Formats: sequence, C-alpha cells, structure tokens
Amino acid sequence: MASYSIDESQRAAARAAGWSYLITFATVCYANFGMHDRLISDNASVTARNIMVHELLFRAGILGNLFYCIGSVVLVTSLYVTLRPVSRGIALLATFLRLIWVLMWLTVTLRFFDALRLIDADDNLRTFNPDNLHALARVYLDARVDYYYVGLLFGALASMACAYLWFKSRYIPRLLAAFGFISSVWAAVCTGAFILVPDFSKVVNLWWFDMPMGIFDIVLSFWLLIKGLPRISHPASQSA
Repeated sequence: MASYSIDESQRAAARAAGWSYLITFATVCYANFGMHDRLISDNASVTARNIMVHELLFRAGILGNLFYCIGSVVLVTSLYVTLRPVSRGIALLATFLRLIWVLMWLTVTLRFFDALRLIDADDNLRTFNPDNLHALARVYLDARVDYYYVGLLFGALASMACAYLWFKSRYIPRLLAAFGFISSVWAAVCTGAFILVPDFSKVVNLWWFDMPMGIFDIVLSFWLLIKGLPRISHPASQSA
C-alpha cells in the first residue's frame, strides 16, 4: 500500500492556497458587487453617467479584478505544489484548466477598459453619437456574463480534478472532498446547460450554479488555515 508524502513545502503551499482564495474571493466580490454593480444600471446612458461621475470607483473595481487574477495565479500554483505528489498529471491538468478561468477574468477586465474608453470618448471617437457609444459600452459591460460562465465551466472542471486529488490523498476529510467533487460536477453541468440553452437559468437560478462550489472552497480554505495538512502521510487506497 503506497503513501503520499507530505513535506513542509506542501504545508506552506496549502496555507498559501487558503489565504489566497479567501483574500481574492473577498476582493472580487467587493469589486463587482460593491463597486461595479453600484454603477451599472439597465439604462446605458445612466450607466455611462454613473461611471463618468464615479470613474475612480469604477477603476478601483478594475484594479480589484486584476488583484483577483494575480491572487488566482498564486492559488493555482499553491494547489499544484500541494497536490502534485498525489498525481502530477491530474494536478497539472487542474492547473491549466484553472488558468483558463483566470484568463476569462482578465478578458472581463479588459472589456471594462474598452467600455471606459467608449464612455470617455477620446479624440478618435468624437464624431460618433454619444448615445451610440454608451450603448456599445453597455454591450462590453454585459459581455462579462458570457466570459464569466465560459470561465466557470473550466473552473468547475479544475475543481473536480482537485477534489478528486483531495479525496484520493486524504489530506482533508473525505466527506468534504466528496462534497467538493459533487458541487463541481453540479457547476459544470449547470454551466454547460446554460451555455446550450440560456433559458435554463429559469429552471435553476444562476446563483445556484456555483454557490455550492464556492461554499466548498471557503470551507476548504479555512480547513487548510486552521487544521492544515496531516502531520503524517496517509496511505493510498489499495490498488486492484
């Protein structure tokens, strides 16, 4: 019966994963719900006016998204170092999948810059009707929803891979790892259904797509910070 080693680098990486997730999660929630959503309304002209009046707040939200992307790279690296001894190939796959999720968030942030350029209407855009520019800016802002759910699909697949490794390694309680795997499958299935049939959101509210997976990530982060990895190596399951 083989065992999975646990060294100090893994312990440090696990703590870094816990901190990076909690800090970046709080940051991205505040940046989008506490900053951007305060400025974006159903009316394109009102949205443009809000952003022009509170441009510093809008830019602070952009900075928050960029901080989230940086923190997510730290999280990806930390999870890879922690789970690599269990299966290097699966840990590497999870890393690439989660990096695509980060790329989607980065694309959302760039779209915010595009919208800001249209609203500010620099010299190259003076000949266009402001209402048209504001409507186009609103299209860029609305595109964040599409990018988010494309990214969520890859993020859910990455979470499935990591949850499997957590379960296999017994670094955390298997019940928690199983919940993480099931919640990740749920998020992936719901996201795929929503991409295929947008009216699926009328059957399952968008908030419920990733909420269980988010709960798992929060609980896991606190577990890694408070309990940490086991002090002894856990044996792998007996191979058939």
